Amino acid sequence: MGQSQQKKERTKLRPLRQEITDLPNVITLTRIAMIPLVLLWIDNYSPRLSALSCLVFLIAAASDALDGYLARRLGLVTVVGKFLDPLADKLIVLSTLVMLVAKGRAPAWLVIVLMSRELAVTGLRAIASQEGFVIAAGAGGKTKTALQLVGISFLLIHFSYDILFFDYSLDFHQVGIYLLYLSLVMSMLSAYHYFKFFVEAASKQAIELEAEGVTRATLKGQLLRKKAKLRAYRRSRKREIKEQRTARKADRLANKATKKKQKHTPSDDDD
Repeated sequence: MGQSQQKKERTKLRPLRQEITDLPNVITLTRIAMIPLVLLWIDNYSPRLSALSCLVFLIAAASDALDGYLARRLGLVTVVGKFLDPLADKLIVLSTLVMLVAKGRAPAWLVIVLMSRELAVTGLRAIASQEGFVIAAGAGGKTKTALQLVGISFLLIHFSYDILFFDYSLDFHQVGIYLLYLSLVMSMLSAYHYFKFFVEAASKQAIELEAEGVTRATLKGQLLRKKAKLRAYRRSRKREIKEQRTARKADRLANKATKKKQKHTPSDDDD
């Protein structure tokens, strides 16, 4: 069996309970499990705990690239993975930012703007997918993510340290704030490009549909018909399941009555 055939075998649809035990998904779940440790060890008075918190955060961030690579390499791109991977990314970044605000290490307004941007873009992607558009992460979005991760790492370390071979003390907290400001600029720019792409794609689609004679009323009618068919299918399935249960129950009662009758029927050997 060739490598392509093996990949086809692995990419077949499987139950979600089986998909969650795949190695990439286990790594993603481990990344989510690291979040409480990062938050627990953020300490304004202990450089050791702060450094430990940063180390765990960096390991979790690095595992994001690892699980994605393994999923593609092993042909284990699953429904569970598509849900868990972006969820884990958002959870570890946003939860850490919120805790940094609580510890007084990051301005609240900055974190609110960053979180609002993430929610807006996530909602936009959900709407775009329903319309058949794919909003892929661009260079601005990737730069934003990199700046956020590095900035958060500096804020987690927090304290000032002397630089080797230089007569200079680096304030990690201040550098982290500057990096978050840069990530804010990139966040706004990338969000603008995402919304611009969506508007242009939606407008182009509307023009093409109008040229084909397809109106919103037609699309709405098609959607209503699909929903009606789905409801009818669900009702028929419920009836079938109910009938099957009734039939099985009747069979059990019939078998029970037969066994009871056989038990009380006299045999030919009885006097």
